[in-house]
Amino acid sequence: MTTVALIVAAGTGSRSGSTLPKQFAPIAGRAMLAWSHDALAAHPAIERVLVVIAPGQEPLLRAALPDAEWVTGGAERRDSVAAGLAALGDATRVLVHDAARPFVPAAVIDRLLAALDHDEGAIPVLPVADTLVATDGATVARDTLRRVQTPQAFRVEALAAAHAAWDGPVATDDAQMVRALGKGVAMVEGDTMLDKITFPADFAAAEARVPTETRSASGFDVHRLEDGEELWLGGVLIPHHQGLSGHSDADVALHAITDAVLGTIAAGDIGTHFPPSDPQWRGAESGQFLAHARTLVEANGGRITFVDLTLMCEAPKIGPHRAAMQARIAELLGLSTDRVSVKATTTERLGFTGRGEGIAAQAVATIELPRAVRA
Repeated sequence: MTTVALIVAAGTGSRSGSTLPKQFAPIAGRAMLAWSHDALAAHPAIERVLVVIAPGQEPLLRAALPDAEWVTGGAERRDSVAAGLAALGDATRVLVHDAARPFVPAAVIDRLLAALDHDEGAIPVLPVADTLVATDGATVARDTLRRVQTPQAFRVEALAAAHAAWDGPVATDDAQMVRALGKGVAMVEGDTMLDKITFPADFAAAEARVPTETRSASGFDVHRLEDGEELWLGGVLIPHHQGLSGHSDADVALHAITDAVLGTIAAGDIGTHFPPSDPQWRGAESGQFLAHARTLVEANGGRITFVDLTLMCEAPKIGPHRAAMQARIAELLGLSTDRVSVKATTTERLGFTGRGEGIAAQAVATIELPRAVRA
C-alpha cells in the first residue's frame, strides 16, 4: 500500500495574532509547517508529503520548505483537501493533517495506520478532562465525549467517495464525511503534543513543547608569541611584553570557542567561514567570528547553554584577567557569566607552551537544538 500525508496549510490564521499566516509563523526558529512536514516525511510508512497552500503563498512555502511538494487549495478546508486528493496519484492510504498542529509523534501515526487494516478511517482522540456545560447550563456527560485531533487516516477510495457525496454543511473534519457514508472510523489514542495552535498564547505553549537534543563539541587552537604584537585573550587586551601572531588578532581563546560552537552544528571550522587567505580578515577582531558562530546556531533554532575554556601557557598569569574574559565571552554569546568557565594551566615547562613560545586553548561548547518529534 502507498501512503501519502496531506498537510492542509491554506488558512490565514486570523486569530493567531501573527503578521504571517500562522502555519508560516516561527516556532523555535522554524516555520510551524516545517515541524509537521519533517515528522511525517521521516515516518518509514509514508512515501510522500503533499502540502496544500492558498494562492499566493508559494514564496512563504519556499522559504519554509524549499523542496516541499505542493498544490493550491480552495476557500474552505474541504476544498483544500479535495485539491490534495486529486494530486495523490495511485496512493491507497492518506493521512490528512492540519498545519496548525506542528508536533506529530510517530507512535500516533503507527496507531492510525494499523487501524486502517480493519476500518475505512481512523482518528486520534483524547478524553475530555474538564466539566462541560451547555449554553442552557446543563452539564454534559464528559465520559461520552472525546477531543478529535489530526492527522486523520483514511483509505483513499473511501475519503474520495465521501467528498464526492457530501451535501451537508461546512465539514470541520474529514471523518464526519466518511461516517456519513456509513463507513467505519476507528478512534485511536491521540497525544497532547498534537494540540492545535490557534491563539497568540498558544505559540508560547508550543515553544515549551519543542523537543530538544543536547550537543557538545570541542575546539582547539594555538598561536605563536612574538615581539611587537598585542596580546588578545578571550576578547580582552592583556598587558604583556609579547603578543600572539596570526592573520587576525590571533585571539587563541575566541578561536577555540568559535570552533567548538561551529562543531555543535557540524558547520566546519573557523577557517571555513573566515579563510586566512582572505585579506579582509587581516588584523580582524575575533569577537566577530564568535558572534557569527552564535548566529548560525540560533538560525538553526538552537541556543548556546555553556562554554568551558582552558588556556595553556606559562605567561601571562590568567587569574587577574579571568573575570574580564568571562564577561566578554558571555557578552558575545548572550550568556550569563556563570555559564562561561575560564581556566588556565601550564604544561610544566614542557613543549612549545612550556618554553614560552606560544599559547594554546581548548574549548567545549554545549547547545540545545530543536529536533523533530519522531517517537
